[in-house]
Amino acid sequence: MWKKLLQQNSGTLLYSLLLVVVPVVASSGLAFWLYKNQELLQNLSLGGMVLYFVVVSLTMAFALTPTTFVALATGFLFGWVSFPGVVVSYGIAALIGYTVARFIDHGKMTAFLHQFPKAEGVINELREQSWSLIILTRISPVLPFAFMTFVLSLVQVPRTRFLLASMAGMLPRTLFFFWVGTQAQDLLALLQDPNAGTSGKLLMGALVIISLGGIYVLLNRAIKKALAKKNRPVAASGIEPESLDFQPKRNNQ
Repeated sequence: MWKKLLQQNSGTLLYSLLLVVVPVVASSGLAFWLYKNQELLQNLSLGGMVLYFVVVSLTMAFALTPTTFVALATGFLFGWVSFPGVVVSYGIAALIGYTVARFIDHGKMTAFLHQFPKAEGVINELREQSWSLIILTRISPVLPFAFMTFVLSLVQVPRTRFLLASMAGMLPRTLFFFWVGTQAQDLLALLQDPNAGTSGKLLMGALVIISLGGIYVLLNRAIKKALAKKNRPVAASGIEPESLDFQPKRNNQ
């Protein structure tokens, strides 16, 4: 299975890997650039603000800036008047990432999973619970935004639902990190080490637990439902149901 996955989806897997690695590498350089140019950014006109949010939408979509980075920097530079712009830019970034991911994958992952009926069944069950799945992936501050956008696009979540659930799920941590940005005194120190205090660390820990715990419950439920649907006719005849081995379909000669 794994060899075939690599052979048939090498481009998809490479792009997903870049979405995890690039934010770590790029954010340090961008933090230094923002520190050197913060006076210029603090005096932007309305057109300049619009351009700023267009740029950060693109950088988030292509994993050049983590969403936490954008919330912190924007809160520090512009204050609460810019908060709606951050929320909208998250939505734009999510849609761009979703569209690009679908273009790169071009249905290859779906075609691959079709060879494994049980895995395909799990994906179908997750798609039916996509509201909860998207919100849970978005509230966590440790799951990379662009990478999760890519994964959710492969699940083929409906576009409108994906957008609305993404923005709703991002809201709690966006509010928190934006507020941290408005309280900071030094931009570079803020971006390198957002000192959220004990209450902030507890909040972030709670969001991580809720997110990962909820995803585990959803995945476990999807596996059980997929197995139940797959083995229902077999179980009724008194034959032991198969395990979740994800074996590919075999054509009868």
